[in-house]
This record gives sequence, C-alpha cells and structure tokens, in this order.
Amino acid sequence: MTNSTPMNHYELVIHNLRLKHPNIVQLLETFEDKSKFYLIMELVTGGELFDRIVEKGSYTEKDAADLIRQVLEAVDYMHEQGVVHRDLKPENLLYYSPDEDSKIMISDFGLSKMEDSGVMATACGTPGYVAPEVLAQKPYGKAVDVWSIGVISYILLCGYPPFYDENDANLFAQILKGDFEFDSPYWDEISDSAKDFIRNLMCVNVEKRYTCRQALGHPWISGNAASNKNIHGTVSEQLKKNFAKSRWKQAYHATTVIRQMQKMALSSSSSSKSPTPQRNMSTQSDACGNLNGAQDK
Repeated sequence: MTNSTPMNHYELVIHNLRLKHPNIVQLLETFEDKSKFYLIMELVTGGELFDRIVEKGSYTEKDAADLIRQVLEAVDYMHEQGVVHRDLKPENLLYYSPDEDSKIMISDFGLSKMEDSGVMATACGTPGYVAPEVLAQKPYGKAVDVWSIGVISYILLCGYPPFYDENDANLFAQILKGDFEFDSPYWDEISDSAKDFIRNLMCVNVEKRYTCRQALGHPWISGNAASNKNIHGTVSEQLKKNFAKSRWKQAYHATTVIRQMQKMALSSSSSSKSPTPQRNMSTQSDACGNLNGAQDK
C-alpha cells in the first residue's frame, strides 16, 4: 500500500490502526526502512465476493441484502470515526474464511482519508463506482461511499454494472446524470423494495442521498422485504460475462482518473452514448433530482 508522501503514509496508518470492526480488515503492525513502508494486515482467506457468488448453488436477494448490511455497518462505523474510504468496490470486499457463513470484510484503504483533515476535492477512485460529485470535481464527503455501495448493490442483484461505456467520457456523463435503469428481463423478479433502496443510494442529489444509518433502516435491509427467490442463475451468468478476472482486477490509479477527467469536458451533456453489451441505457435521474454540487461537510 503506497501513498505519495511520507505524511500520507502516517495519516493512513493512524486512522487505520484505530479502525476496529468485525467487517474491516485490521491493520496489525507497521514497519519502515529507508525506502519502503510495510503494513501487516489481518489474514483473510475466503476469496473475492464475485468468485463466491458464482460458486454458490443458491443466491437470493436476502443473501445480497445481508452482504450489503455488513458493508453498511462497517462503513457507518468508519464514518463515525471520520474516515471516508473513497474506493469501495467489489474487489475490495473479501470473505474472512472459506466457511459457508463467512462474514464479508472491507479491505484496501489506500485512498481513504480523514474527513476532518481538510476539504476533500481530489478526484480519485475507480470510474464505474465513483460518485457524481467527485467527477464534477467539487468538494465531497462521506456520501461518496454510500453511492459506491449503491453501485455494488445494483451489481449484486443483476450481475452487470449500472453504468457502462467503452468510452470514459460517456461513462462519466452517465454517472453525472445518474443515468441508469432496471432492465427487463434481468430485474423483472427483483423486488420493488430493492429498487427503491438502490435509488436512494445512487441519488445524484447529495442532500437527498441516504446516509449509511438511513440505509440500514430501509425495509430491504432491516425488514423482510428482500425476496427469497433464487436468482443465482441469472446473476452468476452476468457476472461471468461482465466481470471476467482480467477486468475486475484492473487497477485505476487516482492520477490516471484525474488525467482522464482533465481531458474531458465533463460538463457537456451532448456526448453520444454507445449501447452496452447487455442492455440499453435510459435516464433515471428523476428519481433523485439533478446534480447540485451539495457538500457533505
């Protein structure tokens, strides 16, 4: 795990050492020599989230809701500690052990930051999971993590991402407008409660977007609204199509994203879209409102 300056290393270590939660990979110890900074992390052996879902024989909305509940509880705890992860995505969600009932763990805090260390405006994260306010290069806060959890929730219920385009400019334009839909037939059997939950997390208007605490209180998480219908066949098929190993292990360095965004006229809504491999895109922004640059500070 590396950062650009020694001070960033120390800040990272300080706030990771104080994060102690059953669903967060623990930083146990640190070592430093003249040229390197070593982080000794808790060992997790259960493998990556998508791999486990594909390998399952049965998978339901309730399974997805339980996974997201664990993530929300961990991120809510982080936010209470003043820490924003800034790079939540499926490959940073690992199973603690190979056991069938293993808990999920959040890992990789390389881009995380203390919210009280100054206004966050640095464009960073992985493009498909990054919140609109980050792409708009405006000050942002904890709400960026909630958006990412919304994207992850969407994928867990259908097997493909809510935003997709081979061209990054078009991809960013979709995210800025909250341009996603619940496509038929993939979402036909998914509950209305699940869709409502996702709309409230992937809400472009930061002031209307749920907090982690609000999300934990949603009936899809805290009640009995999640369906018990087995959706493994459809979801695993789409995961294998859309998230082959070579794609979901791609790393996007923060500076690469910044460079891309500097080249693109993100404020322009005139970019044409190319269709996705699995579905057509249509506007869903009316569910949450328009981008307003609200700050979560």
